[in-house]
Amino acid sequence: MRTYYDPDDLAKFEEIGEEAPELAKKFFDYYAAVFSEGDLTEREKALIGLAVAHTVQCPYCIDAYTRACLEKGADLAEMTEAIHVVTAIRGGASLVHGVQLRRIAKKLSM
Repeated sequence: MRTYYDPDDLAKFEEIGEEAPELAKKFFDYYAAVFSEGDLTEREKALIGLAVAHTVQCPYCIDAYTRACLEKGADLAEMTEAIHVVTAIRGGASLVHGVQLRRIAKKLSM
């Protein structure tokens, strides 16, 4: 089945640095440091990554962080709850902009 996003591209991600190796190294070093154990566990960070991946709607990220979550011991219920959290925040952010809509509509209706 052909899709716009080729799942095989995820495995080629590191190739993005071929034309700018210094910048790629800085990015990948930073990325590795961010997802290393710290105040948050690697499992918690993977769940955050999965939630953000759904927010930015990146199919590669959804694939990568689903795998990372499972590898770090998260289960399907936890992963599902994480995407519900981000969905609630994203929905709330959209709704709160309705206050601006109401203000403008009231001003223009006068």
